[in-house]
Amino acid sequence: MIDLGWIERIELPIIVDKDPKKLWSWLGQNIKSPYIEFPIDAFFNANWSNTTRIEVVNTILERLNKKKDIDLIIAMGTWAGKDLANNKHNTPTMVMSSTDPKNSGIIESNEDSGQDHLFARVDPNRWERQVRIFYNTIGFKKLGIAYEDSPLGKTYAAIDVIESLAKEKNFQIVRCFTKDDIPDKEQAGQSVVKCFENLAPQVDAIYVVIQQGVNSTTIPKLVSIANRYRIPTFSQQGSDEVKAGLLMSIAREGGFAPVGRFLAVSMAKILNGAKPRELNQIFEEAPTIALNLKTAEIIGLYLKAEILAAADEIYQDITIPTSN
Repeated sequence: MIDLGWIERIELPIIVDKDPKKLWSWLGQNIKSPYIEFPIDAFFNANWSNTTRIEVVNTILERLNKKKDIDLIIAMGTWAGKDLANNKHNTPTMVMSSTDPKNSGIIESNEDSGQDHLFARVDPNRWERQVRIFYNTIGFKKLGIAYEDSPLGKTYAAIDVIESLAKEKNFQIVRCFTKDDIPDKEQAGQSVVKCFENLAPQVDAIYVVIQQGVNSTTIPKLVSIANRYRIPTFSQQGSDEVKAGLLMSIAREGGFAPVGRFLAVSMAKILNGAKPRELNQIFEEAPTIALNLKTAEIIGLYLKAEILAAADEIYQDITIPTSN
């Protein structure tokens, strides 16, 4: 938004603990713009609690329908997207960071959100690209995957995509079920660690899916377990987890800047009067590769020259992640 001229140029802060509320508060207090503002009291978070989630949704809907002081709302993640992708309000809504907006029921299709006030950024083949690259690199026969056994958990883990590729490539899926959509982050983390301990002796690769139990506290434990059993791992989340010791992932070419610009341009169009439903929702990221060569060395994996040549991000060591 700064580059587009909507906000005066300012140095953005580094939020060490990645707390979105702190970032929102900073935006509300420091951003200067004749066009847009971020009300400090317009930040809402359910903190993975179903009870809190219901309360938060009711508060938001009441504000949107009665106070009507919000011109656009950002729904971060699948929970928020599902809660606001309905006809209970008509405030323009942009869904971001949702694993699979279509299969989770947020939008009708990748091309059509289904509601005039709704926009959700999608990358339709993202998870398929990931698993194909992982398979082409490792050639696994048994792929381990830990995820919550719920409709949302299956969506987060792209189970439909993996099952389809398993049939095509003739590999077996070995599953272990975790706890994800719960308020207790420590319990969620313990469930993922336990699943890794169960999966590692049984499989020859693990696809590490996005969930709150995969975090800065558990990743070193997950890396240790996988390396002990010499199991290649693929991070669904991205190169930060590769830097922390998982073997590989898809790197974001140019970081988050390209998708950030796409979303900023879409937001500007909406604020200028465009219907969210009329905008293009599809933004596919380039399939670049991130590799951790130290991890490859530890597990005794030989990487072909063409894989190394195709890698855009290469890490020579394992870096302990900061808290999040």
